Amino acid sequence: MEVNMTASKRRAGSAVEVLLVFLKLGLTSFGGPVAHIGYFRREFVERRRWLNDEMFTDLVGLCQFLPGPASSQTGFSLGLLRAGWLGGVAAWCGFTLPSIALLIGFAILAPSLGGPVGSGVIHGLKLVAVAVVSQAVWDMARHLCPDHRRAGIALAAIAILAVLATVYAQLVVIVMGALLGIALCRTPTPGSLAATHEHTQQFRVSRVAGAIALGLFCILLFGLPALMAFDSAHAIRVFDGFYRSGALVFGGGHVVLPLLQQETVATGWVSSNDFLAGYGAAQAVPGPLFTFAAFLGWIMTGTQSHAWGALLATAGIFLPGLLLVLAALPYWQALRARPSMTAMLSGVNAAVVGLLATALYSPVWTSAVHTESDFAIAIIGFFLLTRWKIAPLVVVVLCALAGIAEAVLH
Repeated sequence: MEVNMTASKRRAGSAVEVLLVFLKLGLTSFGGPVAHIGYFRREFVERRRWLNDEMFTDLVGLCQFLPGPASSQTGFSLGLLRAGWLGGVAAWCGFTLPSIALLIGFAILAPSLGGPVGSGVIHGLKLVAVAVVSQAVWDMARHLCPDHRRAGIALAAIAILAVLATVYAQLVVIVMGALLGIALCRTPTPGSLAATHEHTQQFRVSRVAGAIALGLFCILLFGLPALMAFDSAHAIRVFDGFYRSGALVFGGGHVVLPLLQQETVATGWVSSNDFLAGYGAAQAVPGPLFTFAAFLGWIMTGTQSHAWGALLATAGIFLPGLLLVLAALPYWQALRARPSMTAMLSGVNAAVVGLLATALYSPVWTSAVHTESDFAIAIIGFFLLTRWKIAPLVVVVLCALAGIAEAVLH
């Protein structure tokens, strides 16, 4: 299962080198997946010259096309290209483990946060979630629904989710978006996947390796629910829930929120308050937002131990995205040339906007905003993020302090 760049293009590196570089990024990359891509470009294209701009853009386009966390998939692929399989593992560990450790630390400390200060911090973090998800909906709507057709798909998704009470509602919406995209969004748009550079051949994964990865992805996606019919062990249900969340997230980042809420809060594994507090804390740490799963796995009920729950949740949510990027690399250049694939992705992205907008109302808004002062804090946080471009970490601290002040005054 060989992964390499064209031999004459770049010298190979070591897994230790990859680990150290990505560990630095994992400790300093605040701002979400779009910001992460910017950090990667500066580090690997401009500073270290591991690959050129066209190759980097091509890889980012692939990872944005696939379900899963785009920044983690991009980092994993860069590690593969630089130092083989050990490099891919090193890149994932360096970029992801700092965030996991910080969120598990918060999960350990959260129960001891009592009194007005503790409750104020928790409530402030829930209000951060309102501001951050509102920003995500706003930004995604502007970029992914720029015309009437895609805006209509987003509104249809909201309408479906408002009346469809089933655990498969999110999947229904994604399939609906794909079908409407193929039917309505055939016109090429600037910046579409078909317009990206033709350099995918330099990111080589054998077709056998891609087929094995795709086969394993499908076996887990469809086999785990079938396995639960014979063995209802809690560990299998936990891994399956997080695996399906990671496998069905088109857009990454904040879009995973409604899927995780369905798998953890709706099942009673995690309380709504703990869910939103952890999601708020996830805004304050660097690295990929998908590490929120480690927090949920640590605090959820029914697992053999906190560490076991965190391991199952983290492995479950990241594995499908990594398998898909391995499966897609050998076939990406041929697939992206097809207008139907670009149209399908346009429809899926528009449906994702509706999915996230629905999650903004419930559980985010309904669980956090109860008073006029809550509304004021959330709106101020939203404008700090969108208009003044204040760093998310600063907004997290300000909202936490505002939550403390609100709790003390009341």
